[in-house]
Amino acid sequence: MGGTTKRSAWEIVLAVLLILGGAFLLSNAVAATLLSILLIGWTILVGGVLLVVRAIMKRESAGVFWSALLGGAVLAVLGLVVLRNPVVGAATLTLLAGAMFLVVGGVRVVLAIQVPGHRILLAISGLVSLVMGLIVLFNFTAATLTLLGILLGIQMLGEGIVLLLAGRMAPRGTGGRAAAGTPVGPGATSGT
Repeated sequence: MGGTTKRSAWEIVLAVLLILGGAFLLSNAVAATLLSILLIGWTILVGGVLLVVRAIMKRESAGVFWSALLGGAVLAVLGLVVLRNPVVGAATLTLLAGAMFLVVGGVRVVLAIQVPGHRILLAISGLVSLVMGLIVLFNFTAATLTLLGILLGIQMLGEGIVLLLAGRMAPRGTGGRAAAGTPVGPGATSGT
């Protein structure tokens, strides 16, 4: 039976909820109002808390664990900032979102170099986060609630996709058994 990672049903539900939440934020970005800011704050807070809980309960590879833990913690903090003062929160959220995208993207790119099992997935999601962070920070004054809503929706959608695909792309043959025909032991050689 290979070394595939089994995921619980709630983990798949969490990934789907993050994807649906991201899609919902994208659909509301054009008509951003005070209600939309509150909705974004609650959605980010709940998604962040669930990501942190998932990372703590499901300790898998270091790359996936730290990516989910860091992404969830930053999302939860952003949600609290927006809910505390929605009017000032919009400007603060723009700055924090840019910083979050840069930090999460940078961490994922570094982890892509160090974690062979999910290298491509971490690299792609890291580069997307870096680009979004640069867009927000270099266009801070022009970053409207519409742009911010689109970027947050994309980030949340990305978190859900990464969570959903990470279990399906688990490295095979890591169940502690050697592959058939592979020499095992200190005296084993690789061939001729």
